[in-house]
Amino acid sequence: MKLKLFVDRLSQPCRAILIFCKLNGIEFEEVTIDFCKRENLSPEYQKINPMQLVPAIEVDGEFKLFESHAILRFLACAFPGVADHWYPADLFERAQIDSVLDWHHSNLRHGTTGLVFNSTVGPLLAGLPPNLEAAAEARKVLLASLPMVESFWLKGDGHFLLGRSQPSIADLILVCEIMQLEVLDEKVRKQILDPYKKIGKWIDDTRNATQPYFDEFHAVLFRAKEKLIKIRSTGSSDETKIK
Repeated sequence: MKLKLFVDRLSQPCRAILIFCKLNGIEFEEVTIDFCKRENLSPEYQKINPMQLVPAIEVDGEFKLFESHAILRFLACAFPGVADHWYPADLFERAQIDSVLDWHHSNLRHGTTGLVFNSTVGPLLAGLPPNLEAAAEARKVLLASLPMVESFWLKGDGHFLLGRSQPSIADLILVCEIMQLEVLDEKVRKQILDPYKKIGKWIDDTRNATQPYFDEFHAVLFRAKEKLIKIRSTGSSDETKIK
């Protein structure tokens, strides 16, 4: 199968899919869709993904699919050689991973994306006006989600979600999600994440289990972080006002 990935590496689910493909030896062509330049709104890209979001994939020039969880499930099942621990054949184990993924979209992802985009990426990188009200509401969702990860999803003696001894696609997508908080003002990021020691260790475990590709595909995030530090030094940020 000939696979095209339509991605922006600054997007957390895009990074998860890129890392997954590299780890599992899935060959692909990477097509960059720059979200900050609004390339996702082009008529050409709308033919790939009518929702005009990233990521999306195209297989053999015909089959098109969007939504990151659907893409990861498809890749895990469609390409030979993917290790079973990513998305197990056992239906009971698979259902548990699906429950994490379904929870993620309306909780952790909603909180992280809303906070980061409305307070930081939108106003400081994409030239959009800040939406502090939306950012504050998203922060509430995020602060309600992190304790669930810490106390419920990271249960048992394993290093990964659901007490598992090896990472699944749920670990990859959720860790990439939380990594997006790196672009926040450092004081704000520490206020949010420092109370959660199990989450910190789990991020490190997932990062170590997915090297060298984890660092390779997060390099763009840390470049953005450095750029934002310089922008903040001019005093042009309202991030710390969000409560």
